Amino acid sequence: MARQQQPSDADYRRLLELRTGLRRFLKWSGDRAEAAGLTPAQHQLLLAVRGHPEPHAPTIGQLADHLLLRHHSTVQLVDRAESAGWVVRVRDDADHRVARVTLTADGERVLASLAAEHLEELRRIGRSFAGL
Repeated sequence: MARQQQPSDADYRRLLELRTGLRRFLKWSGDRAEAAGLTPAQHQLLLAVRGHPEPHAPTIGQLADHLLLRHHSTVQLVDRAESAGWVVRVRDDADHRVARVTLTADGERVLASLAAEHLEELRRIGRSFAGL
């Protein structure tokens, strides 16, 4: 087994810059979500619904995997987002025991606006991460 090299002072500085940059982006993102009327968790939920890679809308279990949450926590998050009008549950055509989550028109609208802002911010800050 090869012995691991000790991090240098420059490595520690790069790690600090990266983690600080990530935390700043997440704070900025949370502030933008709240300004749009969403909680940061609801924003992440909408993104998980819209960005789900499969052809069918995601199930609660799939959303829990995307969000790194437990099933019951995801159910509660979806409940609150559904009450706010951002998402709806739809029964699966093939298996009526399965509920899939889709965005409402309001959910689509607010997410599209936030996504445009976030992509622009990522382009802006990406240059500062390139050197890390």
